[in-house]
Amino acid sequence: MQQSSSTVSGTSAPVVPASASPVAVAHVLPDARRLDGWVAFVLGNALLGTIGVFVHEAQAAPLTVTWFRCAFGLIGLTLWMAWRNQSWSALRRGLWVGWAALPWVLLLSGLMLASWWLFFTAIQQVPTGVAVVLFHVQPLWVLLLGAWWLKESVPGQRVVSVLVAMVGLVLATGVAEGLTPSGGSHAPGYWVGVGLCLIGALCTATVTVVAKRLGVLPLGTLAWWQCALGAAVLWVAPVGHGWPAWGVSWAWLAGLGLIHTGLAYTLMYAGMSRLATARVAVLQFAYPTVAIVVDWLYFQHTLGGWQLGGMVLMLISMGFGQKLGRGP
Repeated sequence: MQQSSSTVSGTSAPVVPASASPVAVAHVLPDARRLDGWVAFVLGNALLGTIGVFVHEAQAAPLTVTWFRCAFGLIGLTLWMAWRNQSWSALRRGLWVGWAALPWVLLLSGLMLASWWLFFTAIQQVPTGVAVVLFHVQPLWVLLLGAWWLKESVPGQRVVSVLVAMVGLVLATGVAEGLTPSGGSHAPGYWVGVGLCLIGALCTATVTVVAKRLGVLPLGTLAWWQCALGAAVLWVAPVGHGWPAWGVSWAWLAGLGLIHTGLAYTLMYAGMSRLATARVAVLQFAYPTVAIVVDWLYFQHTLGGWQLGGMVLMLISMGFGQKLGRGP
């Protein structure tokens, strides 16, 4: 997929396409620009890792949270893209995808909105760090969908990386902890949350595969349409559930759009344009790492040894599989 701006995971980090920051370009970039790209990309991922705090403090229904993130994210992304295009006329041209592509863009936007809602629902049942890691199985879904739908060949090394990642996934869900003599049962709804995460990851993987067939979209365009669609359609959620009390809740909800969408996406897009693809694949794991640390420090969620080992195993195997897929 080339220069797509679709998002990954329920927490919505921009999908990192294989050609988002070509290695050939990265080789000629000055070291200072690459350092700037590294800092921007890691900072964007780190911001996304704090999303659980904002959702928890907002104390709003998942669908209401999704609408607020879309509404304020739309403001942030529009301002960034207007600055990037230098004029409103150029902005309109950059956002318009054409009548032929519009139904597909709306479909992809709907799938991403579903993944956001699934994520916000899941973190009511499972720790945010666990949910973020489970959403990172998206590359595994992409591999399977690519082989089944696009008839892409899958190298043997990538098959091994997928199998190892699946073992890590099973451990990360906490199955092993429950089987140990001292292991206790999980809270009610825990496995529902795990299932929601895996379905959400499938939604984002479908977006990646379909966008790959769709072709090139300017950076930020698909994310903008996602926020625009959500803002236009999901307003019924706060109307139906009741608007949050004015004040602190609105500040946390606005932060989800302005910080975790507008600012975080801007930093990540800027970083991706200055980094080699292989480096992007590694640095994106700052997101789940920060989420797990925030879970530990802020929510006092401690993970068992098997869960931590499974997360590390899954993330390493997926990073290795992505590196194999891109080649030297």
